Amino acid sequence: MPAIPLRKELKEKFIQDLTPSEKIFFLKKAQESIMLKGYLACEDLFHYCYFLTLKERFSISPQRGEGCLRFLLVEGARDIEEAIKLYEERLKNKKIHRSDTKGYEFIEHFSE
Repeated sequence: MPAIPLRKELKEKFIQDLTPSEKIFFLKKAQESIMLKGYLACEDLFHYCYFLTLKERFSISPQRGEGCLRFLLVEGARDIEEAIKLYEERLKNKKIHRSDTKGYEFIEHFSE
Protein backbone atom coordinates (compact mmCIF):
# COMPACT_ATOMS: atom_id res chain seq x y z
CA MET A 1 0.00 0.00 0.00
CA PRO A 2 1.41 3.40 -0.91
CA ALA A 3 2.26 5.99 1.73
CA ILE A 4 -0.23 8.34 0.10
CA PRO A 5 -3.76 7.90 1.45
CA LEU A 6 -5.85 6.30 -1.29
CA ARG A 7 -9.09 4.50 -0.69
CA LYS A 8 -9.19 0.83 -1.63
CA GLU A 9 -12.31 1.48 -3.74
CA LEU A 10 -10.28 3.58 -6.17
CA LYS A 11 -8.01 0.70 -7.10
CA GLU A 12 -11.04 -1.58 -7.45
CA LYS A 13 -12.71 1.00 -9.72
CA PHE A 14 -9.51 1.23 -11.78
CA ILE A 15 -9.33 -2.58 -12.15
CA GLN A 16 -13.01 -3.16 -12.86
CA ASP A 17 -13.99 -0.17 -14.96
CA LEU A 18 -11.05 0.24 -17.33
CA THR A 19 -9.85 -1.93 -20.19
CA PRO A 20 -6.11 -2.75 -20.43
CA SER A 21 -5.52 0.00 -23.00
CA GLU A 22 -7.47 2.48 -20.89
CA LYS A 23 -5.33 1.57 -17.86
CA ILE A 24 -2.21 2.40 -19.86
CA PHE A 25 -3.78 5.70 -20.96
CA PHE A 26 -4.71 6.48 -17.33
CA LEU A 27 -1.18 5.76 -16.10
CA LYS A 28 0.39 7.90 -18.84
CA LYS A 29 -1.89 10.80 -17.93
CA ALA A 30 -1.07 10.35 -14.24
CA GLN A 31 2.65 10.35 -14.98
CA GLU A 32 2.39 13.45 -17.19
CA SER A 33 0.33 15.22 -14.54
CA ILE A 34 2.83 14.48 -11.78
CA MET A 35 6.07 14.95 -13.69
CA LEU A 36 5.22 17.73 -16.15
CA LYS A 37 2.40 19.66 -14.49
CA GLY A 38 3.56 19.22 -10.90
CA TYR A 39 0.24 17.90 -9.61
CA LEU A 40 0.16 16.07 -6.29
CA ALA A 41 -0.48 12.32 -6.20
CA CYS A 42 -3.86 12.22 -4.46
CA GLU A 43 -7.48 11.20 -4.92
CA ASP A 44 -8.14 14.31 -7.02
CA LEU A 45 -5.44 13.11 -9.41
CA PHE A 46 -7.13 9.72 -9.63
CA HIS A 47 -10.47 11.32 -10.52
CA TYR A 48 -8.84 13.72 -12.99
CA CYS A 49 -7.12 10.85 -14.84
CA TYR A 50 -10.20 8.65 -14.61
CA PHE A 51 -12.40 11.29 -16.28
CA LEU A 52 -9.72 11.99 -18.91
CA THR A 53 -9.83 8.25 -19.66
CA LEU A 54 -13.63 8.29 -19.93
CA LYS A 55 -13.37 11.28 -22.28
CA GLU A 56 -10.96 9.27 -24.42
CA ARG A 57 -13.42 6.36 -24.40
CA PHE A 58 -16.19 8.67 -25.62
CA SER A 59 -13.97 10.02 -28.41
CA ILE A 60 -13.21 6.50 -29.67
CA SER A 61 -16.75 5.15 -29.35
CA PRO A 62 -19.08 5.72 -32.27
CA GLN A 63 -21.00 8.92 -31.65
CA ARG A 64 -23.87 7.90 -33.87
CA GLY A 65 -27.29 7.56 -32.49
CA GLU A 66 -30.65 9.14 -32.68
CA GLY A 67 -32.95 10.82 -30.27
CA CYS A 68 -32.51 9.83 -26.67
CA LEU A 69 -29.21 7.97 -27.21
CA ARG A 70 -27.60 10.98 -28.85
CA PHE A 71 -28.88 13.22 -26.05
CA LEU A 72 -27.38 10.90 -23.42
CA LEU A 73 -24.02 10.84 -25.23
CA VAL A 74 -23.89 14.63 -25.48
CA GLU A 75 -24.92 15.14 -21.86
CA GLY A 76 -22.49 12.47 -20.67
CA ALA A 77 -19.63 14.10 -22.57
CA ARG A 78 -20.56 17.49 -21.10
CA ASP A 79 -20.62 16.07 -17.56
CA ILE A 80 -17.20 14.48 -18.10
CA GLU A 81 -15.75 17.78 -19.35
CA GLU A 82 -17.10 19.58 -16.29
CA ALA A 83 -15.62 16.94 -13.97
CA ILE A 84 -12.23 17.24 -15.69
CA LYS A 85 -12.27 21.02 -15.25
CA LEU A 86 -13.27 20.70 -11.60
CA TYR A 87 -10.51 18.25 -10.71
CA GLU A 88 -7.92 20.10 -12.79
CA GLU A 89 -8.69 23.30 -10.92
CA ARG A 90 -8.41 21.50 -7.57
CA LEU A 91 -5.07 20.01 -8.65
CA LYS A 92 -3.79 23.40 -9.80
CA ASN A 93 -4.60 24.82 -6.37
CA LYS A 94 -2.49 22.08 -4.74
CA LYS A 95 0.26 22.24 -7.35
CA ILE A 96 3.86 21.85 -6.26
CA HIS A 97 6.92 23.33 -7.92
CA ARG A 98 9.08 20.23 -7.75
CA SER A 99 8.38 16.64 -8.62
CA ASP A 100 6.20 14.81 -6.08
CA THR A 101 8.21 11.91 -4.65
CA LYS A 102 4.97 10.10 -3.87
CA GLY A 103 4.08 10.25 -7.55
CA TYR A 104 6.04 7.09 -8.24
CA GLU A 105 4.11 5.31 -5.50
CA PHE A 106 0.83 6.48 -7.06
CA ILE A 107 1.79 5.08 -10.47
CA GLU A 108 3.11 1.87 -8.92
CA HIS A 109 -0.07 1.42 -6.85
CA PHE A 110 -2.24 1.31 -9.97
CA SER A 111 0.31 -0.63 -12.03
CA GLU A 112 0.29 -3.69 -9.75
